[in-house]
Amino acid sequence: MRTPKSLLILAGRCTLQHSRTTSVLATVGAKAPSYLNPIIFATKPLHCRTLSTTSNCKKKSKRNRMEDNTFETDGVRIAVEGCGHGTLDAIYSSVAASCKRRGWDHVDLLIIGGDFQAARNAADLSVMAVPQKYRQLGDFPEYYSGRKKAPYLTIFIAGNHEASSHLWELYYGGWVAPNIYYLGAANVLRFGPLRIAAMSGIWKGYDYRKPHHERLPFNQDDIKSFYHVREIDVRKLLLLREQVDIGLSHDWPREIEKYGNSNALWKMKPDFERESLDGTLGNPAAAYVMDRLRPAYWFSAHLHCKYAAIKTYEAPSSAEPPTGVEAARQEEPSLAALAASALSAVPAEAATNPDEIDLEMEDDEDDQPPANPNNGTDAAPPASNATTSGGVSDELRAQLPASFARPTPNEPKLNPGQPVPPTITNTTTRFLALDKCLPGRKFLQLCYCSPVDPAHMTAFPPSSNKKQRYRLQYDPEWLAITRVFGRYLSIGDRTAETPPDLGEEVYRLAIDIERAWVDENIVRPGKLDVPRNFTVTAPPHRPGDPKIVKHQPDEYTNPQTVAFCELVGVPNLWDASPEERAERKAQGPPPPDPRDNHGGGSRGGRGGGRGGGGRGGRGGRGGSRGGGRGRGRGG
Repeated sequence: MRTPKSLLILAGRCTLQHSRTTSVLATVGAKAPSYLNPIIFATKPLHCRTLSTTSNCKKKSKRNRMEDNTFETDGVRIAVEGCGHGTLDAIYSSVAASCKRRGWDHVDLLIIGGDFQAARNAADLSVMAVPQKYRQLGDFPEYYSGRKKAPYLTIFIAGNHEASSHLWELYYGGWVAPNIYYLGAANVLRFGPLRIAAMSGIWKGYDYRKPHHERLPFNQDDIKSFYHVREIDVRKLLLLREQVDIGLSHDWPREIEKYGNSNALWKMKPDFERESLDGTLGNPAAAYVMDRLRPAYWFSAHLHCKYAAIKTYEAPSSAEPPTGVEAARQEEPSLAALAASALSAVPAEAATNPDEIDLEMEDDEDDQPPANPNNGTDAAPPASNATTSGGVSDELRAQLPASFARPTPNEPKLNPGQPVPPTITNTTTRFLALDKCLPGRKFLQLCYCSPVDPAHMTAFPPSSNKKQRYRLQYDPEWLAITRVFGRYLSIGDRTAETPPDLGEEVYRLAIDIERAWVDENIVRPGKLDVPRNFTVTAPPHRPGDPKIVKHQPDEYTNPQTVAFCELVGVPNLWDASPEERAERKAQGPPPPDPRDNHGGGSRGGRGGGRGGGGRGGRGGRGGSRGGGRGRGRGG
């Protein structure tokens, strides 16, 4: 008898399997230092399906045929790994071994959740935020140089231990080696039927509203702040109006621990309970993005443990103002011009934001935040009398339709990204965090993933090439958002201010106008495929080269960033003449910011580097919380 359709396991909309045995997703940990003999840790299924006809003692060929059938119809085969820490050989070996145990010939995609460490040579290590004794090139130079090639298409986000000089070249994303793609500071890409949204870095309240001021040569603050999430990147993600299937962040969305078996988490990580109770565990910006996009799956890493949760939402309201260029013309003939004026009316001094996050002084490494009068509250400078809290003048706002009116004082304050548009329909997000790639750790998960909208399975069918069934593609909506914000982005300018948030109403129209440009210039000409245009920039490490050097790497213009900026029509801020770069290098790193060493303002460091198997001592709010929970590389 056939049983009702159901989901396979934590990864959510996972597949139906024709087997009498209960199907589970497998988390793989390495048994030996060689990582070649993985142990399978079976997780308890959320929902599973038991079907008849196939016995456990059937021939393996029958099983393989069964797997191949589900492979074709029930989703994309994905492997998700937690923190990479430069152990690519071990990760790929573990994926292969796990595939063999499941009867798969390969996976379509491997996702690595950060701390990838794409160090090309020893100079890149000099600007990676780990203690010097843990600065190791790892396996990546072999893949960068072409001596090895990734056996599976691999995508990754940045964590807080990365080769910042390399990833700086690829703000919008790009190939760091053949078949290995970095998703950039924030991004949305399509992989076959799946739409994937990603944000890199970790939460630091005191850096959240700063622009990307880091540029080589880095001082010690820059080496760490490079990995701190910025509001300008999160703002772009919070403007998405189309459904996303997979969300990625390095650290956990704040409060996600409350939607899983938190008691089991406290037993694994006792200090997490304190942080959960005081509301400091996780990344509030990632929570805002998750609550806006409501993907079917959300994967994270960073905290070096495996944890699963399910978060459910109410269906969004169906009421939404008309969108698009045509809607703009219907509302007001000059609305496009008014919106353009609003976008250009950015004051030199950032205005206050009604959706501002209350920032705490958190610290994830062994550092202190810069001394700054605003650090205690992280408040934005007051707005001038000429502008409203959204940065738009009252005179200009009066000319806009009613939907652009300021909220009345008695309206409840909403979190950024709210309310959710009715075009985002999913109401259940399955969260999974994984460990780092070390012996005995639960760091790898295999799953089938299918889109929220089943129609996308047929709209984006697999190719006949079973080694590469789906293509990585740019996302039209994200390209439109990129065009809107391209004019406001600042790179390497320590005096720049992040432009104020003008509100979703203003941005919506601008995005719709840019979407028409994207459709005309990129979609219709068939330019959505991400080009396979990896190029070596910095010289790769060669056998016999020193593994530790004291000098910082040179800055390079990455041809991939050049090509992307030309495709999308945005300025390439990562380019410079040899003379400009030589002058900056001769000047040396800028002086570090004054340190604020007073207790109570900072959370101390979380152990920096490897720590003793966990996340490192936090140093507390005015006192020491101690405890060797090091969140870096260690075992």
